[in-house]
Amino acid sequence: MKAETKQPAAEKQEAETVQKKAVETISEHTMSARRTAVVVGASSGIGRETALKLLSKGYRVFNISRTPFKGERVKTYTADAAREGEISEAIRTVGDEAGAIDLLIYSAGFSMAAPIEHAKSGDYRYLFEVNYFGAVESLRAAAPFLRRRGGRAILVGSMGADMPIPYDAFYSSSKAALSMLAREADMELRPHGVRVSALLPGGTATDFTYNRRVYGEPESLSYSPSVKKASAALANMEQGGMSPSLVAEAVLKLAGKKNPPPVTAVGGVNNFLRYASKVLPERVTDWFVRKKFNQK
Repeated sequence: MKAETKQPAAEKQEAETVQKKAVETISEHTMSARRTAVVVGASSGIGRETALKLLSKGYRVFNISRTPFKGERVKTYTADAAREGEISEAIRTVGDEAGAIDLLIYSAGFSMAAPIEHAKSGDYRYLFEVNYFGAVESLRAAAPFLRRRGGRAILVGSMGADMPIPYDAFYSSSKAALSMLAREADMELRPHGVRVSALLPGGTATDFTYNRRVYGEPESLSYSPSVKKASAALANMEQGGMSPSLVAEAVLKLAGKKNPPPVTAVGGVNNFLRYASKVLPERVTDWFVRKKFNQK
């Protein structure tokens, strides 16, 4: 008695089933190995450009912000950096969904041009909630997920962290605090395979310029002419400055470094200015800043 042989149709169906299972297995492996990036503030400006470049590099990108990312390839979790707990909850949700976080980028920010004497408590406290405490909350929530694959965290700061910006005192102060936060966090998380850096752009041409809270004459009183000159000079520097795409490229380059610096600026000129600001006496750099911003 001859052994039974499979019909060609049956053989084809079995082969297709085996091939389908193989593809599914490869797909599952690829998804589990796919790098995950969380960008806080990816709905506009530097954050958005960074998200787009991460997508082009094959990252799975999540946005955390008050407004959604325009585009289906980035999933948004709505959260307000000024409201305690909202960012933490969103990051934990992403971490649980993705299994790990390879890259955290904090790009949320708020700026105000106001004299220290007349600045409203609600304004400068809100600024610090967004610029500094939101970053603290993000790092704390992301740390367990960053440790799983030796991830990176990059806090987008400002050259204002090293050099003062007239009538933007609270912004500069918050960015200086952000730089120190990066250095401290890098020390703490380094033994766990996680590196943290602050990246300092100079003036960048984004809508951030037009969203700045500028105090007018009724609020600035006798400081009003100086506030106008300083805010106008700052707006010109930003809109005539570097592109957000250039800053985003610097973010990705920094994220790929094996031994990233805790704090670095975007571009050779800005890194030179950082160095000069540390070497020269403060009265010299402050004189230079006053001239640059049309101040006495």
